[in-house]
Amino acid sequence: MKRSANVLDERSKRVLWAVIESYINHPGPVGSRYVCKRYEFGYSPATIRNIMADLEDMGYLRQPHTSAGRVPTEKGYRLYVEHLLEDAGYNPEFARRLSERLGDSSEDMEEMLEELTKVLTSLSRYMAMAVSPGPEGLTLRRIEMVPYKDNRIAVLLLTEEGVIRHHILRNEFGLTAQELQRVAGFLNREFGGYTIKEIRQTLVEEMIRDKQEFDSLVERALKLCDEAIKDYGANVFLSGIAELMELPEFSDIEKIKTLYRTIEDKHTIIKLIDKLLCSEGVQVVIGSENPIREMHNMSVVASVYRDRDRPAGVIGIIGPTRMNYQQAISLVETASEVLTTIIGKGGERWKRR
Repeated sequence: MKRSANVLDERSKRVLWAVIESYINHPGPVGSRYVCKRYEFGYSPATIRNIMADLEDMGYLRQPHTSAGRVPTEKGYRLYVEHLLEDAGYNPEFARRLSERLGDSSEDMEEMLEELTKVLTSLSRYMAMAVSPGPEGLTLRRIEMVPYKDNRIAVLLLTEEGVIRHHILRNEFGLTAQELQRVAGFLNREFGGYTIKEIRQTLVEEMIRDKQEFDSLVERALKLCDEAIKDYGANVFLSGIAELMELPEFSDIEKIKTLYRTIEDKHTIIKLIDKLLCSEGVQVVIGSENPIREMHNMSVVASVYRDRDRPAGVIGIIGPTRMNYQQAISLVETASEVLTTIIGKGGERWKRR
């Protein structure tokens, strides 16, 4: 990419920047005369027209119609993001306001993520997503079990990271409330402080051992624990469908429905999440760079948030390829740092409770 940027002289970079800025603000082909009047570079319309033609030859712009102006390509956006944008970076004022906004929900990780998506949407006018921490690295703090109607059991899992999960299981053993208390107590003693991954590994090892080594209550406790965590997965929180529908790129309601179904499908979105979890800092995924085919007309600005030294989940903004990248990058970078700070403080608080 560095070589790609160096191919362009300063005049070409200025004109490419102007075309992209214009197209982000007004989604229509950008002509040389408009650039000449709007940006006052001191170049004639003919000079700008020639530069735009050269940029098209190099793949940074394209011309939708013969008589129309130019629009950016993915290659043009990539150079713009990496080399032409001013670094907006961390926004202290937004950080302060966001910390205050999330303060009331900081006891519940998933409530906090849901609130965060609403904030990002309200400021960006695009869709926002947040992915809760994946289950494998979460640490069990407590499990509770109580009888529920129709011979079922309500199970509550609370992790040290503040993630809460509720499950309804069949009470196939006919356990009483007192027996469920004993089961939960045993599981808390055995697995409290273990990660979900460690618990799963231990359950596999224990349950393949000879059943005669266990009394019936322990055996039932292990089976219930296995049932409670086997479907434990990350949640995806979304906000901003209405805002996307206001953009000309998404006037077709079917496009919106397809996008929403795609992002909500955990098995699909995990392709993107895996790509992002391996990266540091804010990542910008433009168009066909996205491993999800249904999102090739979109751009994603996302970042990992952390629980101390390890990746916990992902937050991001999703919009058209002509999104306001500078604003989106600043919002996501700031939000990920705020969230990481809150989780760091929350981890200590949850452990004291």
